[in-house]
Amino acid sequence: MAAGRSRRPRRRPQPASGGATLRDAATHGELVLLAVPAQVAPPLAADLADVLAGRVVLDCTNPLEPGPDGPMLMIPPGESVAARIAAAAPGAAVVKAFNLCHDSIWTLDPPHFEGLPLAVPYCAATPEAGERVAALIASMGCTPAPCGGLARAPYLEATAALAIGVWFAGGRARAIFPEPAQAT
Repeated sequence: MAAGRSRRPRRRPQPASGGATLRDAATHGELVLLAVPAQVAPPLAADLADVLAGRVVLDCTNPLEPGPDGPMLMIPPGESVAARIAAAAPGAAVVKAFNLCHDSIWTLDPPHFEGLPLAVPYCAATPEAGERVAALIASMGCTPAPCGGLARAPYLEATAALAIGVWFAGGRARAIFPEPAQAT
């Protein structure tokens, strides 16, 4: 632990929605953010499948585990937690989004960097779900970055593993993706 830093006591998990259950919380709103550890997201979606049916479910999880060279995906190549959530709650329209930034970024109002709004990549199970999430992203002052259908969600999850690994190694992930126009 760095000098001068105090270790914060762990907070006990609180029931969702002001004391209600997760099921109660999942019944509110048109979009449901499933912000839980990746390994419990599909079983939770299965438990809530009846209340998630007909709704857009946002998956912001990252299925990572420590590896000898940094964070590694804990699911087989080509698979995604988003697809597992969709299979567990087949009546829901799952969208993989909001998984590439540290949680501190979401406290910025608006999240702008170097004069540009944050781009938020997403992969949607349906075009309609993608439109709804794009509208949410835009309402936050960010730029929607559609990346295709849910079959492309493994790429967002792998990108998170890469970026988080770069951060842990002391690097700057944003330097990996400069605009081609900056090379001129």
